Amino acid sequence: MSLFKRLFNAVKSNSVSASDWDEIRSNLIASDLGVKLVDEVIAVSKKSKPEDAQSAITEVIKGWLSSKSRELTYEADTLNTILIVGVNGTGKTTSTAKIANFLKGNNYQITLAAADTFRAAATEQLQTWGNRIDIPVVAGKANSDPAAVAFEAVSVAKDANSNYLIVDTAGRLHTKQGLMDELGKVIRVIEKQSKISEILLVIDATTGQNGITQAKTFIEAVGVTGFVITKLDGSAKGGVAIAIEKETGLPIKFIGNGESINDLAPFNADQYINSLFL
Repeated sequence: MSLFKRLFNAVKSNSVSASDWDEIRSNLIASDLGVKLVDEVIAVSKKSKPEDAQSAITEVIKGWLSSKSRELTYEADTLNTILIVGVNGTGKTTSTAKIANFLKGNNYQITLAAADTFRAAATEQLQTWGNRIDIPVVAGKANSDPAAVAFEAVSVAKDANSNYLIVDTAGRLHTKQGLMDELGKVIRVIEKQSKISEILLVIDATTGQNGITQAKTFIEAVGVTGFVITKLDGSAKGGVAIAIEKETGLPIKFIGNGESINDLAPFNADQYINSLFL
């Protein structure tokens, strides 16, 4: 059942007991919407007429979502560099390839950088994806300096007249300051040659409220501009999309479901909200 279906059905019935409200509240909290937002939604629902409930809830949710552009930044006649960041296991490398494929499908010239040099499998994975979608990948040796790979990739991308350079970085614990400092070094090295257009944080929706903690830490450390949410749907853990935008003010730019190269889509806020009632 979708996120607000039970709530919506209860309000429409015009007969909701105290125990019903408690159950609805518990289910919404379990969906990773967050206690504060759950209580706001329930308060609005209780005050709404049954026929007005969906529109009232929708307006509240729209007010929580980011007002910033969900389009990737693009400047013509220059290299647009996107940094992909996040903790291990969120799907960074796969998301990097998916975004590259999406942009290529929109007739942009792309170069990829495998700057996750600490995990050989990540470099191999990105190279495999690059071969499949016919996009060049700049890579270094195992355990080489990620900043050096990123620096070389900027030169290669410029020489190839690429529209976008997408840099896959090593997964790092948001609680480890040394790793975050290293990511800062990668950013500084890139910016010596190319302005960074976007820093996208990949978050696994199933991590729930911990994803919000990750977001706040990465925003403070490296200036995240938007999110890629993986394993997101309108049911079990769908509330994290609303919560993360409400907490940070930053937009989700893409959502990913599945392992296929085409299992990525720009985040459409209206479609997402509508899905929460179906």
